[in-house]
Amino acid sequence: MTPVRTQPRPAGSAPLPRPVTAAVDTAGPQVCDDMTVEVALAVMASARTGHLLVCDNDGLCTGVVTEAQLTAIRDSPTYTDRFQLRDILDGYGPSPQR
Repeated sequence: MTPVRTQPRPAGSAPLPRPVTAAVDTAGPQVCDDMTVEVALAVMASARTGHLLVCDNDGLCTGVVTEAQLTAIRDSPTYTDRFQLRDILDGYGPSPQR
C-alpha cells in the first residue's frame, strides 16, 4: 500500500530543495523516503556506513539520516514499525528518548 501525499504540488512546479548536512557531498547509499526505519538500519549495516541519503519519488535528495538518529527513534517508546524515513524528516516520527 502506497501512502498518499497530503500536500500535493501544483502541476508544473518544481519542488524546492531542502538544505541538508554536508554528508550529501560524500558518497553514500541513496534510499527512497518510503523506507522504514528497520529496513534503513539494515541497509546501513550492509553498506557499512553511518548515514543514508534520503530521496523522494522524483529522485531529489530531501535529507540525511544517521544510524544514531534511527537507533534513537527505534528505541523510542512511541516507535512502531510503520514509521518511514519521510515521517522522520518531516518531523512526524516518534521523539527519541532524552
